[in-house]
Amino acid sequence: MSLTAPRKAWLGAALWLALALPPLRAPLEASMTLHMLVQMPLLALAGVWLVAPLPPPWRERLARWNQRGINGFLLASFVGMLWMVPRMLDEAVQQPWAALAKFTSIPLLLGAPLALSWPRAGFVLRAVLLLEAVATAFRLGWLYLATPSRLCSNYLLDDQQRLGQVLLLIGLVLSLVVAGRLMWGHIRVEDPPV
Repeated sequence: MSLTAPRKAWLGAALWLALALPPLRAPLEASMTLHMLVQMPLLALAGVWLVAPLPPPWRERLARWNQRGINGFLLASFVGMLWMVPRMLDEAVQQPWAALAKFTSIPLLLGAPLALSWPRAGFVLRAVLLLEAVATAFRLGWLYLATPSRLCSNYLLDDQQRLGQVLLLIGLVLSLVVAGRLMWGHIRVEDPPV
């Protein structure tokens, strides 16, 4: 069953609110792995759903700024990199201003721009984004796994190393999926709207 745009927006708002409230927020932020690999992607998904019913005039205005999806991808990449810094994970748990920044920037400046940029991006730009996601998973996984001391003061070393293992596994799975699609799958290459 496919969701309509207004239902996606309501679902996105409900998800955003649920992630911000203590019953879900506290357990997700108690673990470094859950914080980075569950809470943050779900916040981005909330942003993706929130922009689904965006009216055509607004989409056209954004399209002029976001030709071929480049500006949206750059914005989302910078916000994503910011929230992968261990210090920012600590701040988001300890400081109200950082928590507010996380709960607004990830849906609105990461999830929403990705949703608006993906359909506009060409094959090469999408490939670059996917390959950078793979490389980032490997880099961060190696960093978290190989570092002998804690990078986040709120999380234990074993949680940091578990996150490193999971990120390496994600990088491996993404690599296999991309390689499989290139070798045996059908990849549509079409010109996106300008």
